[in-house]
Amino acid sequence: MATNVYMEALSPTMEEGRVAKWHKREGDTVKAGDTLAEIETDKAVMDLVARADGVLRQVAVAEGQTVPVGSVVAVIAAPGETVAADGGRGKGEEGRVESPKAVSAPAPSPVPRPSSAVVADATRVKASPLAKRIAKERGVDLQAVTGSGPGGRVVIRDLQATAATLTPVPRPASPVPSSAGTPYTDVPLTQIRKTIAKRLVTSLGPIPHFFLTSEVDMDRAAEAREALNKQLGDRAGAGSKVSFNDIVIKATALALIKHRACNAWFQEDHIRYWNEVHIGMAVAVEDGLITPVIRNADVKSLAAIGWEAKELADKARSRRLQPSEYTGATFSVSNLGMFDIDQFTAVINPPEAGIIAVGSIVQKPVVLDGQVTGRRRMRLTMSCDHRVIDGATGAAFLQTLKQMLENPLAMLL
Repeated sequence: MATNVYMEALSPTMEEGRVAKWHKREGDTVKAGDTLAEIETDKAVMDLVARADGVLRQVAVAEGQTVPVGSVVAVIAAPGETVAADGGRGKGEEGRVESPKAVSAPAPSPVPRPSSAVVADATRVKASPLAKRIAKERGVDLQAVTGSGPGGRVVIRDLQATAATLTPVPRPASPVPSSAGTPYTDVPLTQIRKTIAKRLVTSLGPIPHFFLTSEVDMDRAAEAREALNKQLGDRAGAGSKVSFNDIVIKATALALIKHRACNAWFQEDHIRYWNEVHIGMAVAVEDGLITPVIRNADVKSLAAIGWEAKELADKARSRRLQPSEYTGATFSVSNLGMFDIDQFTAVINPPEAGIIAVGSIVQKPVVLDGQVTGRRRMRLTMSCDHRVIDGATGAAFLQTLKQMLENPLAMLL
């Protein structure tokens, strides 16, 4: 009995998927639950798994090809069974799985196997997503690295510790075609870039944005961060220290508890005011932007937020976020301070009603007690959905956020 393999909806907003890599080839024996392929969705790279035992046949979608959700991408047949070239049913037939007709027809040409050693290493060696990404970028053979993580897992410190002895492997060719001799180069949109385009149209167009900017004195926050990181010491490693962004996320979450009118979703015929605070954290990835979510950020410690933020950012950059990790934010924070951006305005991520844009921390001359002195200053710009948040409401929230950042002890109250 043959079973169709469909392009499944692997994320809540997925409409089509791109086959990034086939893990199984035509003629391979598969079992239910085996990973057949890696699928690039609108948010991440997800696994397409087998729903039946048998032999993979009729691979109809090549690596790099994009098809709509519900399309038949392959067939799983019993050993020795042949299937019709047209496979089974496709999209729009109520999701039923049908048995293709048995015929004596030659199977289509198999999808070429990748030859990159890095790709093979990433599938065989236990390693963190960040270690895999860096190894791929640097052309490092992960099999030559001894892992110090749980169960022998390779982590980033292992790559740093053995950098001098790592054996480079050939890097795959760039997917961007050469522009030599041509006036321009056309590159197809990735799934994440398509989604960003759609989201911007549904945000900047229909949503009436307005913007509020305030400058914050960050000297006390910097002192508190330094003291906290000294207390943490080397227990969690240098990469797990509390950052200024973690402090902004915590302060934003606590300010939203005091101003529930800003912790809201616009829902066409009603406004949903959230009692829980889930902060979306904008993370730049290779070809776009994604916002993993730190849930219940108001009740988590700064150290916990710092650890979770790093883990989510690593997973986002390696395209391994699960839908539960990037959906459900009630408010968002976007930080470009590390790029030396003094001030900017961020686009609201609907149905959320607001987002904070965080600029760089800059030493500036200010007048304090009648004397000119240097202080670390940071600009915050709040984008508000005017259908939910009025000017005075947004200003009151921003004032509370500023007070918490300028006096970190206020976060304890």
